[in-house]
Amino acid sequence: MSGDRLQNIVNRLTATLKRDVLIEKSLYEIREVLQSDRAVLYYFYRQWQGRVTCEMLSAIELSILGSTGPDECFNGEYAALYEAGRVRAIADIETEPINQCHRDFLRSMKVRANLVVPILTKKGLWGLLVAHQCSGPRTWLRSEIEFMQKQAENMAMSPTIQDS
Repeated sequence: MSGDRLQNIVNRLTATLKRDVLIEKSLYEIREVLQSDRAVLYYFYRQWQGRVTCEMLSAIELSILGSTGPDECFNGEYAALYEAGRVRAIADIETEPINQCHRDFLRSMKVRANLVVPILTKKGLWGLLVAHQCSGPRTWLRSEIEFMQKQAENMAMSPTIQDS
């Protein structure tokens, strides 16, 4: 193996590690500040197709790592809203006027309230930062929403995320 090829592999691994550390640190801070039951990164590996690639939890039984989401619900229309910067704060999935397949999907993950903020890079919608409250309804405060937006902006500006 040539030195250049080896260096390229090392550089890619280093960038991936830096990206993962940044994501884990952000999710940890979100859980700490919001005291939410779960904080996750939903990463788009293909247009409008993604999965939960990292999570921080209040209890291990709340794990949804690897969850791919309701593809039939999350279509181009939803994605376009997030790509335009939409932030979604749902205080109670049982009373919020949302699509039934979306409600069923959130129920299946034990979600009662959620807060979703897009991570937007120059290339478009890279992922979603999500906070879940599973223990009951929750009214998200403006300061909590702004904190999540700041976390998403910091992630989007990171070269390790812009280049991935």
